[in-house]
Amino acid sequence: MNHKQQQILELAKKQSIIQAKDVEALGISRNYLYTMHEAGLLQKTSVGLYSLPSAEINENTNLVAVAKQLPNAVIGLISALSFHEITTQIPHKIWIIVPRGAWKPQIDYPPLHLNYVSGPAYSYGVQEHVLNGVVVKIYSPAKTVADCFKFRNKVGLDVAIEALREV
Repeated sequence: MNHKQQQILELAKKQSIIQAKDVEALGISRNYLYTMHEAGLLQKTSVGLYSLPSAEINENTNLVAVAKQLPNAVIGLISALSFHEITTQIPHKIWIIVPRGAWKPQIDYPPLHLNYVSGPAYSYGVQEHVLNGVVVKIYSPAKTVADCFKFRNKVGLDVAIEALREV
């Protein structure tokens, strides 16, 4: 194993999920990712995303994958409630919010539930959390509860009321 492959493995240990632009930021060609994948040193978790075969899968892995693939997306609604531990709901999709007018994300994994908002509704209440070495944007608990009432027809009024009681 050469020095560049060693650098990529160290990065994968630190961030849990890496992509070509992370490797290129180190001055290493993206072709190393493909070669290492074929050799079994990395596994492909989604289109353009790689991790170590021994990487620990936890509840934050999908949030990290979304943050890597969609840098303008903010984790919100049921996914944010679950992250902040203020709901009994278990999200089967990652609920994200993107600015109105943004392109519809074309990713195959993890499954997404997409909502559009505009202006201050998008930018207010965004917190940055470091999960598995990656910065993930997630709405604050207060903003999330307010959004649950705003989107009550999508998440359900019972979910919004439960979240309000838990905060």
